[in-house]
Amino acid sequence: MAEALTPPERLALIKENIHEVLRPELIDDVVLHQSRPLKIYWGTATTGRPHCAYFVPIVKIAHFLRAGCAVKLLLADIHGFLDNLKAPIELVAFRAKYYEYVVTSLLKSVNVPIEKLDFVMGSSYQLTSNYTMDLFRLSSKVTEHDAKKAGAEVVKQVENATLSGLLYPLMQALDEEYLGVDAQFGGVDQRKIFTLAAEALPRIGYKERAHLMNPMVPGLAGGKMSSSDPDSKIDVLDSEDVVKRKLKKAQAAPREVDGNGVISFVEYVLLPVDGLKSGGEGRFVVERKDQEPLVYTQMSQLKEDYAADVLTPQILKPAVTRALLDLLRPIQADYMANDEWQSIALKAYPPPEVKKKEKKIKNLGTKFPGAGMGVEVRPDGHVEGQKKSSVEVSTGVESAMKNLDTKSTEPA
Repeated sequence: MAEALTPPERLALIKENIHEVLRPELIDDVVLHQSRPLKIYWGTATTGRPHCAYFVPIVKIAHFLRAGCAVKLLLADIHGFLDNLKAPIELVAFRAKYYEYVVTSLLKSVNVPIEKLDFVMGSSYQLTSNYTMDLFRLSSKVTEHDAKKAGAEVVKQVENATLSGLLYPLMQALDEEYLGVDAQFGGVDQRKIFTLAAEALPRIGYKERAHLMNPMVPGLAGGKMSSSDPDSKIDVLDSEDVVKRKLKKAQAAPREVDGNGVISFVEYVLLPVDGLKSGGEGRFVVERKDQEPLVYTQMSQLKEDYAADVLTPQILKPAVTRALLDLLRPIQADYMANDEWQSIALKAYPPPEVKKKEKKIKNLGTKFPGAGMGVEVRPDGHVEGQKKSSVEVSTGVESAMKNLDTKSTEPA
């Protein structure tokens, strides 16, 4: 573990597969000169169901721990509510608990020692008077334009947006101070928020932090993998049939490497996860009919083969499907064995109400008695309306029978 790594090796592991680092010298100083564990946090707003792209930060969290970092995982429950009500207030607590179950299971599935992690609920400190006062102070130093710009790629953008979306990036910046960290880790889509934090925190007397960003994994349908687009992502609890269907439909044009969500999933999830599970070099195996399988340990070779059409979508997709199903199996087993998790899932994401179809009153046309007289014949046969007495044939079975009754006469 970290004890076996030299400071330069720990530093290299911290930055491995990172897309960009803001103020890397701050991290270098902690690891190389202060010789203490780097304190870092990763936060996730508890909104839609976590999907398989969550394995990307999970892999980096494993790297941070191996490098001896002190890692905090922020379950940002209030952020979920602020982001255009993605998590309605009555569901916030349930969704935060659901995320805790999912993230814990993801970490366990890739052999991350969860006892070394510190889970923190955002509401545990974001509702305190000190935090609120600091949020007011920060809001007096940040313009509406800058706050809106910072959240543009993270907070849902709508016409005539609520003020809560402007608070979101300010709170994410302030979290760095209240969590007592040296650095914040997140996706490259968070860059504008990270820049705001670096610029704004010193304005209210708090130090600037470093920021590490992992690349964003393209969605299966193209573009960003998103909880709000079911076809772009695979839920960690999706059934085997659903996983197969989504990967079969995934966009993966032959020979095209850039923007290919299936290849990116191998690069940032399957290959590094296999390395974590094996404790060594990651391997990705592609079976071929009547030929030796293709075995990859380096993405450069996989991409080269795909561009040359040696590795085709027809054999890549089934290989990714098999590897992903193996990865999801222990997580789904955890879910099925945990009654409380299942109960929380129903409360966090209640199924939509099925609206009963209203029974339409039949239009009997213009041939029934009383048509055009402002009366209405109901399905049970009785008549309603101001002139119902002039067209009503009977008021019930007994009346009808009485009207039809005739006296029999004896034959002469």
